[in-house]
Amino acid sequence: MSAKRSAPELPEPLAPIVDAHTHLDACGATDAASTVAIVDRAASVGVGRVVTVADDLDAARWAVRAAHWDDRVFAAVALHPTRANALDDEAKAELERLAEDPRVVAVGETGLDYYWPGKLDGCADIETQIEGFRWHIDLAKRVRKPLMIHNREADHDLLTVLLDEGPPERVIFHCFSSDTNMALSCVAEGYILSFSGTVSFKNAHELREAAKVVPDDQILVETDAPYLTPHPFRGAPNEPYCLPYTVRALAEVREQDPLELAEITTANARRVYRI
Repeated sequence: MSAKRSAPELPEPLAPIVDAHTHLDACGATDAASTVAIVDRAASVGVGRVVTVADDLDAARWAVRAAHWDDRVFAAVALHPTRANALDDEAKAELERLAEDPRVVAVGETGLDYYWPGKLDGCADIETQIEGFRWHIDLAKRVRKPLMIHNREADHDLLTVLLDEGPPERVIFHCFSSDTNMALSCVAEGYILSFSGTVSFKNAHELREAAKVVPDDQILVETDAPYLTPHPFRGAPNEPYCLPYTVRALAEVREQDPLELAEITTANARRVYRI
């Protein structure tokens, strides 16, 4: 994301759509008024509900507050895999308490990230990530909420840990970024795959092929804002209002009508998140 690029223009409305994964705090929301402003902007183009996601404990607290400020906002809470080294007993107790909140619809984002160890100062090592992932799987099962997964360059180990632990009833691969083989493996297990603006990138050949094999009842759409702004605005600041661009790009890849895909993904989000 580049600060030099201006925000994308409002897309042509496409309704209804649910943004299955965003970060309202990182989009600039700080209080009820700024949260409502972002969600109003999204609603003006058909994005009627959003799930704002935590990657650390402060963000988890904030996400739950935001979900109580506006009834169009829901929350997901967890520690990002790169921050799994902060998952001490105190953090676990607070995440358990937050996860029980009725406005929290998922445990996430958790999972495995094999890209950042050795590159990012303070990043949790792989062993610590796996331990934290196992704990979050157990939490999702205990609170009976979906598990929202972050996966970066860890396909095999991630599926192995899920199989070993036994997954919760609903598993979401947020910002799916793997190939067709991984997509088929996930589909076979009944997992839900959520696609972001990356599916609109013309050089994302393997991802675009993977998007074609996902059944209608196992697909979601998301922004992961403020990151991964869809083409042709790549590098500009992203927000939930940009989601129609991604839906239209995904519909083109899948040879579906955009309105039909919007309705399908909205029905899936309502079912998976129970909203």
